[in-house]
Amino acid sequence: MNKKLKLDELGRISVDEFKAASKIPVVVIMEDIRSGNNVGSLFRTSDAFLIEKIYLTGITPQPPHRDIQKTALGATESVEWEHRSESLPLLEELKSAGYHVMAIEQAENTTSLGKWRPVGQKLALFFGNEVKGVSQEVIDSCDECLEIPQFGTKHSLNVSVCAGIVLWHVSRALQEN
Repeated sequence: MNKKLKLDELGRISVDEFKAASKIPVVVIMEDIRSGNNVGSLFRTSDAFLIEKIYLTGITPQPPHRDIQKTALGATESVEWEHRSESLPLLEELKSAGYHVMAIEQAENTTSLGKWRPVGQKLALFFGNEVKGVSQEVIDSCDECLEIPQFGTKHSLNVSVCAGIVLWHVSRALQEN
C-alpha cells in the first residue's frame, strides 16, 4: 500500500533556494492571456519545472492580482517575471540572446510535441490568448511551431493545460540530454 505524503514530507525547497537553484534553460512568454487564473496556473507550473523566467506581454494580467494569487499559490514570489507591452521586440531580444523561439500553436509545418527533441539551445516558448492563440506576427518570427497532437472533437486545450503538457515534455527532454 502507498501512503500519501504530507506537505512536510515532500522535501520542497524554499523560495530562496528556488531562486538560487540552477534552472532549465527555458523562458515562458504569455502573449495576451486574459485570465488571471490561467496566468497563476502557468506561474505554478513554471515553479514546478524550474523555469528561468516568465514574460507577461500585452493585456496579460500581472501580479499582484487576486485571480493570479489564487492559482499560483505563492509561485509569483519564486519565479522571476517581467511585463512587456509588446511581444515582437521581446522575441527579437530573446533571439539575439541565443534562444530558440517556438510558438505553441496549431499551424502549417508544425513539429509534433512527441517528435520534438532539443538541440542544445536555450528555449523561449510562446503561449497565446485563450481565443486567438499566438499572434500570426509572432508565429512568422518564430524559429519553430510545436503542436500537441489531439484526437477528439475539440481542437484546443486550455492554455494552462497546454503549458503543463509542453513544459513537462520539454523539461524531461532537456534532462535526458
